[in-house]
Amino acid sequence: MKLMTRSLKAHILKDLDRKMVFLAGPRQCGKTTLAKDILKERVGSSYSWDIDRQRRIIRDHKMNEASPLWVFDELHKYRMWRNWLKGVYDFHHERHAILVTGSVNLAVYSRGGDSLQGRYFLYRLHPFTLTEFLGVPIPDTTNILDCTRGPETPGSSEALRNLLEYGGFPEPLLSSSKREAARWRLSYGSRLVREEVRSLESIRDIDRLELLYDRLPEVVGSPLSIKSLSEDLEVAFETVRHWLSVFENLYVCFRVPPFGAPRLKAVKKEQKLYLWDWAGIENMGHRFENLIAAHLLRYCHWCEDVQGEKIELRYFRDTVGHEVDFILLKKNKPWLAIEVKLNESKRDRNLKYLLERVKFSQAYQLTLSSQDNYRLPDVNGCPLRIMPATSFLTCLP
Repeated sequence: MKLMTRSLKAHILKDLDRKMVFLAGPRQCGKTTLAKDILKERVGSSYSWDIDRQRRIIRDHKMNEASPLWVFDELHKYRMWRNWLKGVYDFHHERHAILVTGSVNLAVYSRGGDSLQGRYFLYRLHPFTLTEFLGVPIPDTTNILDCTRGPETPGSSEALRNLLEYGGFPEPLLSSSKREAARWRLSYGSRLVREEVRSLESIRDIDRLELLYDRLPEVVGSPLSIKSLSEDLEVAFETVRHWLSVFENLYVCFRVPPFGAPRLKAVKKEQKLYLWDWAGIENMGHRFENLIAAHLLRYCHWCEDVQGEKIELRYFRDTVGHEVDFILLKKNKPWLAIEVKLNESKRDRNLKYLLERVKFSQAYQLTLSSQDNYRLPDVNGCPLRIMPATSFLTCLP
């Protein structure tokens, strides 16, 4: 399998000279491969909590003192990992760089340990985005307002089709095989529910949890109804809500809250759910929307983890049915509005409705099939552009 350089690598290498680095993300998205790639440039030693012999080394503080870099994988499964890591860092950080990788939200699975505030930088590794898959250089900026007008990046249309077909996880994507991707996806879901969840959570009804996992692709693209899921699964509302939080913390899914704009009868509580692995969604419109959502989430995480700038992902829906797929907030204010279409190249009326009532810096209507790329008349002073999704996505990290 071809080794592709991940765009976070250079930033992690730089920050390892200053503090610990936490690298979090879904199982099998490439964290271990990236760590091994970093170890090629920094002489070091790697220790995994999942390997018995290495687990004993961690517990007994027997790490190789000659190694300038220590990498700890799945350390969050150690009940007192934060206390242990705080002690290791405070005593050894002048002689050893420390990289910690984990397939969970490391801020959640703290196990009640001491605070590590001020001792680490957090990076979130996503499955491949279009830019990373193509190997396009990533600009050192968070400004994507001028993402647009040049010729399409060579190979971007085929690369986007592959991402839609196989997802962004390295193994199925690089296999380019529908059969291998299907086998990977089946094994991935079963192992995640029956092994990963059990190692972290006290959940007895694994069979129903697995049913919920299988249902998630069906609820993408619509406002999430936990009540409806609880009735279908015959499980209490609070139980389903807890299970969804577990899946979020394991990077199975993420939720996008609504944008409650002033003067609009916007919904306040209805969230939308998307998957980190979108290729299992049967409806192509919802799959494409999920792919865009995942790219935008990666952009928000990149801005925060690399640039130190907080960008928030939202969507808009009001009580009478007007809906715009995605809103980006910058400094808590509306910044970008984005509508996603499979084929439509005419201005979406719901996007126009929102732009007439809320001030944005820029708006985009992204299409999968159409190659139309043109600017429409401004709406309420906001530039609006219809363009292929490839042209927009290759401007994101």
